[in-house]
Amino acid sequence: MAKTIRVAAAGDIHAGSADGDRVRDAFRRVEEQADAIVLAGDLTQHGQVDEVCVVADACRGLSIPVVAVLGNHDWQSDRPADLGRALAEAGVVVLERSHTIVPVNGVSLGVAGVKGFVGGFGNQWANFGEPIFRESYAETTRDVDGLDRGLQAIEACAVRIALLHYSPVEATLVGEPERLWLVLGADRLAGPIRQHRPDLVVHGHAHHGSFEGDIDGVPVYNVAVHVMGRAFWIFDLDSEQRTPSPPLSVEES
Repeated sequence: MAKTIRVAAAGDIHAGSADGDRVRDAFRRVEEQADAIVLAGDLTQHGQVDEVCVVADACRGLSIPVVAVLGNHDWQSDRPADLGRALAEAGVVVLERSHTIVPVNGVSLGVAGVKGFVGGFGNQWANFGEPIFRESYAETTRDVDGLDRGLQAIEACAVRIALLHYSPVEATLVGEPERLWLVLGADRLAGPIRQHRPDLVVHGHAHHGSFEGDIDGVPVYNVAVHVMGRAFWIFDLDSEQRTPSPPLSVEES
């Protein structure tokens, strides 16, 4: 019999120091309905440790695994290592151009995670010109390479997820002004996804974007809470079919 993993996803929680009750309640509710949680970055408002501790405290003691990447807001105060340490101490697996494999519901769940970076779509950003432009191009290249390595490492897992903050596809940015797409994602990130074909791709960042897209048939979802209109969205992932059934929403109480 095929085994199904229920994965709850959310991005752009933007927790503030006074949001403890809201965030804790959301995580406790979803713990009862999901087998794992993935967080697609922007866990904080300004990248402060007291803000990320709100999320860490909500995750501490959960009975299901939590995997996260950081987002641009989480880098705002230049303390990503401190944020990652606070989350890790609470049991959250924080990925940065890396991967993790966890046993869930009797099967292996592999997650490859990168923050991602800018670049746009359709050759909007070239590796040319001033050093700061070339360094930005190189930063996205490092994310592309990290995602490729991560997806390759989880190739044998029963269920495979690519977890990003920035978008790898235009479809989930529709609704945002097109002039902003350059800084909301990069189609170069789609290369490893197209090659390795994970079962599910989730990202955040685009608050006014669209929920659903795909990369050559690989499903991509923008799970920013502003787009979903709720705290989490649950995906049923079949470990044999390796494609998601229609997503199941977690209604707010």
